Amino acid sequence: MARFGMASGKRGRLAARSGLLLAGLALLAACGGDGGASTAGQAPCPRIVILAEGADLTRFRGNASGDLTAMTADARIAGFDATCDYGGRNRSRLDVRVTPRFEVERGPAAEGRTVDLPWFVALTDAADSAVLDRQGFTSRVAYAPNVVRTAVQGQTARLTMPLGEGRRAADYTVRISLQLTPEELALNRARGPR
Repeated sequence: MARFGMASGKRGRLAARSGLLLAGLALLAACGGDGGASTAGQAPCPRIVILAEGADLTRFRGNASGDLTAMTADARIAGFDATCDYGGRNRSRLDVRVTPRFEVERGPAAEGRTVDLPWFVALTDAADSAVLDRQGFTSRVAYAPNVVRTAVQGQTARLTMPLGEGRRAADYTVRISLQLTPEELALNRARGPR
């Protein structure tokens, strides 16, 4: 084992990097679930997507849409984390947890140090012919003093979908979107994806 405090020169740095790499690999091996058991029993996730038209939200004071000096907030869904686990007897259901991440900029017309971001997740069948579940949330973003940009994590949405009887994870799609007014949606459609 390398002694990080005693190593010197190029050889010491190489030994330290090797030791850190081995420690990192050991930690990753320990995160395999079930005490290092095979991941063959790991639950598959359904398709999870961010709706392109609902990925951005730009708010303006009054009816000044498009006037950057009247912008109060500009937000976007920056990504998400998801975990999927089997549930029920004989793995009869799939429990999915989705946590979105947001990046938010405070606009020059903002009057406070907080903004509320409404968003939702929707569960559909793979053919998008039916919405099976829809959950709405509001994430409050607080800006620190002298900060105009921040990143926050939303609440965790929990969805359950039945499995078996010909139904698999691939038969479902989870969609994440900001909740937009008709005017905000029209603005997103006019400017296109960012």
